Amino acid sequence: MTLWTSQAAMAATGGQTGSVWHATGVSIDTRTLNFGDLFVAISARRNGHDFVHEAFLKGSAAALVSQIPDGMTTDKALLVVSDVQQALEKLAVAARVRSAAKLIAVTGSVGKTTTKEMITQILTDQDHTHASVASYNNHWGVPLTLARMPAYAKFGVMEIGMNRPGEIRPLARMVCPNVAVITAIGAAHIEFFNSEHGVAIEKASIFSGLKQDGIAIINADSPFFDVLLTAARMQNARIVDFGYSGKSYRLEDIEIKNDVMVVKAVHARKSFEFKLNSVGEHFAINALAALAAAEAVGVDLKHGIQSLEKWLPGKGRGAYEIIQLDPSDRRLRLMLIDDSYNANPASMTASLSMLVNVHEFPGGGEELSGRRIAILGDMLELGSKEKQFHISLARHPAIKKIDVIHCIGTRMAKVYSKIPRSRRGLSFKNVEEAAHSICSTLSDGDVVLVKGSYSMELGQLTDKIRKMDAVRNNKFF
Repeated sequence: MTLWTSQAAMAATGGQTGSVWHATGVSIDTRTLNFGDLFVAISARRNGHDFVHEAFLKGSAAALVSQIPDGMTTDKALLVVSDVQQALEKLAVAARVRSAAKLIAVTGSVGKTTTKEMITQILTDQDHTHASVASYNNHWGVPLTLARMPAYAKFGVMEIGMNRPGEIRPLARMVCPNVAVITAIGAAHIEFFNSEHGVAIEKASIFSGLKQDGIAIINADSPFFDVLLTAARMQNARIVDFGYSGKSYRLEDIEIKNDVMVVKAVHARKSFEFKLNSVGEHFAINALAALAAAEAVGVDLKHGIQSLEKWLPGKGRGAYEIIQLDPSDRRLRLMLIDDSYNANPASMTASLSMLVNVHEFPGGGEELSGRRIAILGDMLELGSKEKQFHISLARHPAIKKIDVIHCIGTRMAKVYSKIPRSRRGLSFKNVEEAAHSICSTLSDGDVVLVKGSYSMELGQLTDKIRKMDAVRNNKFF
């Protein structure tokens, strides 16, 4: 189905093209480009214009460029603009203007991707829903997501992130959401802010993009609740809150049964409960935010709960996996909690709590009797307080319940030096040094958490753990 015609794209961007074309999608990466996509030659780590030839070889319908690539004639399906990034943003705005979809925008220091995925799970069961891929939440990810949104979509779920002050407001205004959600405020990306208070102010700017009569969904347990509330009221938004202190959606209790978590809550003075296929208080709180957002765009709470109970954490975001250590003996296995996608102080402490609170193998019936092992990588972008944030982990109550702690990175080495000697595992400068050595220490019955910032590339380690049956068969043990 056509997403952009040459005429509509010219009207949106102000660009010029020498041919008639129809695009069924939008791409900025030739590695994932689909036949019929409009290739957008943005310049990030590399100049997208260097890949225009490749894009056409892979079936691109047209290319959005600011210059004619060498060896290419003007009769090619090129949409020529003065600035590719600005043109992508104009496509995004045009996509939003032509859409009648109800849009939900999600931000926060921790939990925004999980909450976005939970909301998407609920809304997809209702009608056609368009959502951010992975964590496409920055200056190119948000406009790309909007530019990809078909006109017939009924719902949209957009994740908005930031690294520096001033980044959220223009993206929020581009999205122009009906509902805006702030999950939690913490020390993520605090390097370019004076304090967490500054982070809260930046996150609160998401409300500046709300449509008239928009709805602001706020974490009532946040120490910056008043900051967020004030920002929402300045936009005349209807306020919905959630959390242990929530008046709209109040979390009452969490009970862990087998490999699921039963969450008990109150809404509109009525008690309700639901199950989640993962253990962790942060998942329960995110789920309340998701239910609140879904109801704000017209989804019945009962239907929201039914959909939410099908949700599973994404790869690298707290998913539980069983690693079979011996194909001939199903009893020889360990449990991997892969939370390796990213880390900040708030998400790190949540993951440590998750590690010590899971009690059975997925599927129920078999109690976890092995060691609790944490493999922790550096937390980045924490600014002048990074040493303090790392060392404070050594004082987290969960540390006393973890049997072995392996540390990866120069920052996490500070944690290693502060934890009790009886709990110290191995310490390495990088994941390349760590992978084989740590895997050789893991054994049957272990519960293994892997957590660190994205740049630490701990996904390499989780992949090694997944292949431990092959490693064992090759006699590395």
